[in-house]
Amino acid sequence: MATVDLHPDERIDQLYSKEIQIIQSATVFSFSLDAVLLGAFAMVPQAAKTKTVDLCAGNGAVGLFASAQTRGSIVEVEIQPRLADMAQRSIQLNDLTARMSVLNQDLLTVTATIPKDSVDVVLCNPPYFKDQPTSQKNPNPHLAIARHEISANLDQILAVTSDLLKMNGKAYFVHRPERLDDLFTAMRAHRLAPKRLRFVHPKADREANMVLIEMIKDGRPNGVRVMPPVVVYQADGTYGEEVHQLLYGH
Repeated sequence: MATVDLHPDERIDQLYSKEIQIIQSATVFSFSLDAVLLGAFAMVPQAAKTKTVDLCAGNGAVGLFASAQTRGSIVEVEIQPRLADMAQRSIQLNDLTARMSVLNQDLLTVTATIPKDSVDVVLCNPPYFKDQPTSQKNPNPHLAIARHEISANLDQILAVTSDLLKMNGKAYFVHRPERLDDLFTAMRAHRLAPKRLRFVHPKADREANMVLIEMIKDGRPNGVRVMPPVVVYQADGTYGEEVHQLLYGH
């Protein structure tokens, strides 16, 4: 591992199952389980010519977690300069600068930098909540942008996803089940067909609070598969076997 400078409010966390270290900050942004699950759900081709883009990248967690799957390039796109800087230093920390880079750019303009129809895989852990006048938002602007559709809404993010992807390219998103109707409507509008869904339940007897989605550009309709669910916690409050394995590698 390389050495990098940290800000006073930053720490280095390790995802032990992947030997990946990530710079985190409670005052700006910390990845959570949704990023770990998305990184594991995504199927990024191994080939060195593969091009992957991680939209709404935050501190780069999803792209870093997916990096072990491929020899190809991964571009992290993040609008907030502080988070983009954290992602860049995490890439250095993991000696991945040869394959990974960060664009500190508004994703709505990203096709000016990354050509349309040139990307094999798009990863995205987008803001989950609509930006409505009545929305209770975090007073911390870094956290508000990460959680609410302030800088880009779901329809815009899916439009950019479709623009970036080659025909039959795939995208992997994590979102909230209550937004599935919005997701499907926007996906259809932008030539994206759902292929796999996997629901995430906090416990076996609770409703799902996350959904992982694989979509394909210009894919045939009516090919949706619903995978077995992820159950995060066992009845006694300890992590379920799959989640424990993803976090700790044993």
